Amino acid sequence: MKQAIFLIQCQDRKGLLSEITTFFYSQGFNILHCQQYTDIFENKYFMRIKLDMTDVVTTRKKLESDFDEFSRPYNLNWEAYYSDCVQKIAVLVSKTSHCLYDLLVHRNEGDLHCEIPLIISNHPDLEYVADKFRVPFYCFSIDKENKTGQEELVRDLLERHHIDLVVLARYMQVLSTDFIQHYPGRIINIHHAFLPGFKGGDPYRRAWERGVKMIGATAHYATADLDEGPIIEQDVERITHEDDPDELKRIGKDIERRVLTRAVKAHLEHRIINSGCRTIVFSK
Repeated sequence: MKQAIFLIQCQDRKGLLSEITTFFYSQGFNILHCQQYTDIFENKYFMRIKLDMTDVVTTRKKLESDFDEFSRPYNLNWEAYYSDCVQKIAVLVSKTSHCLYDLLVHRNEGDLHCEIPLIISNHPDLEYVADKFRVPFYCFSIDKENKTGQEELVRDLLERHHIDLVVLARYMQVLSTDFIQHYPGRIINIHHAFLPGFKGGDPYRRAWERGVKMIGATAHYATADLDEGPIIEQDVERITHEDDPDELKRIGKDIERRVLTRAVKAHLEHRIINSGCRTIVFSK
């Protein structure tokens, strides 16, 4: 079934649900799914609406033009996506494989509707994983003198492969502001801590030193401010005083892989609306 998804946000006012759905009804669309949320503290309205396009005789350009004209009096900010447009993901990794494996397995099993045309790393260690899944693997080593040049090589690959989303699957490098700003809202990072706590490096040891009773992982959009981007998905596990830092890392690996995959899935399914430092993540 061909589908269109509209993500909409605006200042809240009475009648928005009725007026928006009436527009799509008047255009001959069957509404398959509609979710809405009102932020009463900031007086903002958010909507995700999924339409059946199977029997509708119109072009996407005409649909978007008509909706744009309709939206102007309401000052709607909106984006439109289509189910038959398969997104391309580039996965960036270093030496840790668990998040990469999870993404590749879910892609192969059809849980993630996307293409993964390449894997990029700053170490050669995970080339064997790429080979197992028959995904091209590129390795660009990094040192203090060549980091800018390395990022240029990465960006060139991303542009040549028309990449829609960059996933940092335990890529242990800090991306430059210029690189991040080139892909706004299109870089997802997994942080092995329950942000905003324990930002930066070696969070499991610092969590153990603090004596926490729960550890977690956070998937978020990368921004110029390290580990400060809008949070998409989080999860936690209970631990005890008997769990040393190595055990925390072992437990954390399982949390990290499932949190990252859930975040990527939500992005691919167009269930996320960015609102400043926050995200609105609609259920499936």
